[in-house]
Amino acid sequence: YYDLFTDVPVSERTLNYIKTKMDEIINKNESFGKKTLSRSEAIALFNKEGYPEKARLLKNLNTDKVGVVSCWKYIDLDFGVMVPSTGYLKTFDLKQYAQGFVLLFPDSKDPSIASQPRRQPKIFQAYRESKAWGKILEVNNVGRLNEIIKDGSVSDFIKTAEALHSKKIQAIADQISSHPSIRIVLIAGPSSSGKTTFSKRLCTTLKVNGLRPVALSLDNYFLDRQYTPRDENGDYDFESIYALDLPLFNTHLSELLEGKVAQIPEFDFHTGRRRDETMPMRINDDQIIIIEGIHGLNDELTSSVPANNKFKIYISALTQLVIDDYNRIGTTDTRLIRRTVRDSKYRGYSAEETINRWASVRRGEEHNIFPFQECADTVFNSAVPYEWAILRPVAEPLFLDIQPESPCYYQARQILRLLSFFTPLVPKEVPPTSILREFIGGSSFQY
Repeated sequence: YYDLFTDVPVSERTLNYIKTKMDEIINKNESFGKKTLSRSEAIALFNKEGYPEKARLLKNLNTDKVGVVSCWKYIDLDFGVMVPSTGYLKTFDLKQYAQGFVLLFPDSKDPSIASQPRRQPKIFQAYRESKAWGKILEVNNVGRLNEIIKDGSVSDFIKTAEALHSKKIQAIADQISSHPSIRIVLIAGPSSSGKTTFSKRLCTTLKVNGLRPVALSLDNYFLDRQYTPRDENGDYDFESIYALDLPLFNTHLSELLEGKVAQIPEFDFHTGRRRDETMPMRINDDQIIIIEGIHGLNDELTSSVPANNKFKIYISALTQLVIDDYNRIGTTDTRLIRRTVRDSKYRGYSAEETINRWASVRRGEEHNIFPFQECADTVFNSAVPYEWAILRPVAEPLFLDIQPESPCYYQARQILRLLSFFTPLVPKEVPPTSILREFIGGSSFQY
């Protein structure tokens, strides 16, 4: 998605002009050239050609050599594999969206045609909110973040970024509190979004509003192992919604909302079976049930509960600082780094093991989470703009352990390349309730 620096919407005439110019460049079949310069040469070149933000970025790069790519009269940093020339880029489209436009890439199933845009108004609102936060923080790229780390003003920056998160959580709690019919809050999002910390912070804020939240764990509603569905490879599919005892779960939700006592099961993950013991549970009128899990936005999970009794929250690390005007950091990369750090610290997994599992995790997200994200009543962006600087000193040695013969090596080098642009930052200023603490440790919450 692109928009202008002004608040003026992109007109159809402007969009057609941009598309015509893109077609002209493609038809010229301009070559992409690559060369390696010393860091000082690259800084001088980018300053000379009018790219001060790239020069500023390179000043913090701890390397003697810098890859530079060029095409026609334009230059950029080299971020990896590129096609030989512009003639390879014929399949694309531009579509107006909100005040800007969307660049559409080739369709994954049929690369001869451009993909079709999907309207995602709630996710887009989170983007606009992030853009507004960026104006408040006055840091719009990695180079600027590095500057405030070096000049010592990053402490105030972190406090402001965390305060914006707190303000958003308060707004969500107020939204819930203002509707007495809401009895169940469902929180869902992809891996390493910070769901657990968010749910705990939301519970605290709901208490401030006079409500008494109580958690109900989906883990206790797994079917016995023998009834667990299997995936296309014949492996147990624990992420399937049908791995849960949906009839029992919905019966218990109905009982709880009616003021009755529900006998909550206990699942034993070692035996793969439900224990004989149950836990009696009952809620009062001032209590709200908090349910966290990947299927929270899927109405099939809570089919017995009327829509006006539910409030659904989608959480993900949706935005990150851009490297510069041309290069962004993907949200998936942020979540992968978070997961790698957490897996190493709490589960004893290597970075290679985490990356090897990542494709399977992503497939589950594409099937179980992303199709339902627009069903949420609100969206929480769990990204904090300083997190890559905090994660770098922890994550870097983990990815450096991956050897050249590993199938994960190229992906690890790409992540290391992105990390290298950030000035490392120690976590002493990160508050103990920050979502980032869920991954780096030092949280004041019990997990």
